[in-house]
Amino acid sequence: MEMSLLEALTNDMKTAMKAKDKAALSVVRMLKAAVSNEQIKVGHDLTAEEEVAVLSRELKQRVEEQESYVAGGREELAEEIAQQIEVVKRYMPAQLDAAEVEALVQETIAEVGATSKKDMGKVMGALMPKVKGKADGKLVKDLVQKHLD
Repeated sequence: MEMSLLEALTNDMKTAMKAKDKAALSVVRMLKAAVSNEQIKVGHDLTAEEEVAVLSRELKQRVEEQESYVAGGREELAEEIAQQIEVVKRYMPAQLDAAEVEALVQETIAEVGATSKKDMGKVMGALMPKVKGKADGKLVKDLVQKHLD
């Protein structure tokens, strides 16, 4: 049987403690807390999709935080967040590359019969469940816009 995300986080937390890896330890603790809180909120063990949703949310928060540090010229803080992002990515499903996302975008546009920018919502609605946690939302949106011109 596959290890649950919480089990993996607990194991990695122990490993990080033994290795005295403070940076990884703090991120793993935050992820574990986020997953536990979500579990309490929904009242059951999380499904794989729900786990990915929590991880995606944590990743997105860190990416936005990093962008604001870079914009503010706070390079040392941006670098710290970059390390946190790498730790979060370890738990994410394998990411689709741009070509795979593009193929899914074209396939979904054909599927829903989209012909113009007005169909953007329809395409995104059908596409997002297919790429959730596996592709950057901004990349997906940009590709859909490109193909609906």
